[in-house]
Amino acid sequence: MRTPQLSSFALALSGGLLAGPASAAGLDIRIQIPQLDVAEYHRPYVAVWVEREDRSVAANLSVWYQQKRAAAPAAAAPAAGAPPQGNEGGTKWLPDLRQWWRRGGRELSLPVDGLSGATRPVGEHDLQFGDGKTPLPALPAGKYKLMVEAAREEGGRELVEIPFEWPAKAGTPLKAQGKSELGAVSLVVKS
Repeated sequence: MRTPQLSSFALALSGGLLAGPASAAGLDIRIQIPQLDVAEYHRPYVAVWVEREDRSVAANLSVWYQQKRAAAPAAAAPAAGAPPQGNEGGTKWLPDLRQWWRRGGRELSLPVDGLSGATRPVGEHDLQFGDGKTPLPALPAGKYKLMVEAAREEGGRELVEIPFEWPAKAGTPLKAQGKSELGAVSLVVKS
């Protein structure tokens, strides 16, 4: 029996439909959460935002914190060492992200769809934001900073910033290196 084959025209057509625009304006961000050799490890809370030159928030892009857990059945006892099952989820500890909290985090009513997310494990995490799409508004031309802040229970706090211009002059990756709670942070500004 002969297997059906798609013609090259059909393949090109389907590839064009699925690929979408290749050069849409936006930000591609990669954040590394490093492996730490500590006795008690907790995943860090992380906030990512864009700041204007006057240090005001141009856009909150992402915030990772402990999400509210599903209620356990009444008969089941919590596992040993499990965090408390309070109603606030992890929002109680968001002020530990000091710079983000002071610059605008406290004004948000969390969770925010498309912004809030659970803490992330050790490794590299990619975020992509398109210009004019939530949560990245249409930014006017100017100088900005990508801000990434991390805070960890029983750990430290760290803030990494990457200055950039909008619209992009080139698609070269901009990089910064954390020293403790964050590893490598990179930004590609697409025009």
